[in-house]
Amino acid sequence: MDCIFCKIIAGEIPSKKVYEDEDCLAFYDVAPQAPVHVLVVPKEHIENMNGVNADNFRVFAKMPLILRAVAYELGIAEKGYRIINNCGADGGQTVNHLHFHLLGGTALPPGLV
Repeated sequence: MDCIFCKIIAGEIPSKKVYEDEDCLAFYDVAPQAPVHVLVVPKEHIENMNGVNADNFRVFAKMPLILRAVAYELGIAEKGYRIINNCGADGGQTVNHLHFHLLGGTALPPGLV
């Protein structure tokens, strides 16, 4: 599989880790869009939200808790942060491995919603 996130998870590509457990990894984005820009990914390759199912939902369900914990650890929880998930090409997904962006550390401009 030629998935950059799978290679990061396997240690083939270095990353600056923020959090890791048996199911998920959180690491800094190499092209940050905010002072704090962390990606949270499941270690299991799930292509996107459309790939979440009854078999992998337990791992998916942990991700909001990890995002919250990382926001507190990095000191952005109190002032606020943004969580983004892009699904598919029309949704702006550029890496076909389920992931959430955690952005903060500054006042972010209003989003589309």
